[in-house]
Amino acid sequence: MAQIHHFDHGWITPTVSYVLSVLGSMLALTCAVRLRSATARGEQTWWLVLASLSLGGTAIWSMHFVAMMGFSVSGTPIRYDVGLTAASAIIAVVAVGIGLAIAALGKGAQNFRIVAGGVVAGLGVAAMHYTGMAAMNLNGDISYGMTRVGLSIGIAVVAAAVALFLAVTVRRPLVIFVAALVMGIAVNGMHFTGMSAMSVQTEPSAGQLPGATAGGMLVPIGLAVVFGIIGLAYALMSAPTEEDKAAAAYLAQRREEAAARAPRQPAAPAPGALSSGAWTYRDRSSR
Repeated sequence: MAQIHHFDHGWITPTVSYVLSVLGSMLALTCAVRLRSATARGEQTWWLVLASLSLGGTAIWSMHFVAMMGFSVSGTPIRYDVGLTAASAIIAVVAVGIGLAIAALGKGAQNFRIVAGGVVAGLGVAAMHYTGMAAMNLNGDISYGMTRVGLSIGIAVVAAAVALFLAVTVRRPLVIFVAALVMGIAVNGMHFTGMSAMSVQTEPSAGQLPGATAGGMLVPIGLAVVFGIIGLAYALMSAPTEEDKAAAAYLAQRREEAAARAPRQPAAPAPGALSSGAWTYRDRSSR
């Protein structure tokens, strides 16, 4: 069996991956607060999409990709299938979006909806992880220990259910921050548990491996993540809060009350009537 390194660049990649998972979780939980307070269907859809991108794209998939930057196998280079890598990102966002919709948009039986949404989202996150692993091309055969695979899937389901529970309950910024720290630990724990299930039996090289290097994908994916985080933060800062909406509703109500109390002004006579009355007065004065 070949020797596998999960921290080839030291603690840089796990630290960055944890920071990304915490940041994405904070954005997702904040978007979930806006989702719960939204009343219009279009507004709910908007915040659901942003929460899904934050949690599935930034907190989970970006963390997975950065952690893979520190992954190496002795005796073989590693290349990545771009199509499967992109598919893993889509799987993460869609699965989290479906789980959020089940947990946050339904009515009644909230605990059941959280568990059901957690199962859907957790299985989707596990599918994302192993799709991303299937995207690897190397000179050798990859095998997995089923016990640790099952453990990683269980962690993914539990972590997703906890994340959805937090998404439909927390509101205060301090609680959101603490919850994001916990979610970051869960996401990273699932990833590295799944990675520890893998073993590789290297084989002699049969030519150049197809696919892109992790470093070659770093720039486009890194730019997408950075601009995505900036866009999500801007959307949150520019959107009116519940306090803003309450203040606007209060001002509108006061304007309506002031308009209702204002005395009605008599209607001005028509221009023709004025000129006619003035001609009559002058005509009588001249007699």
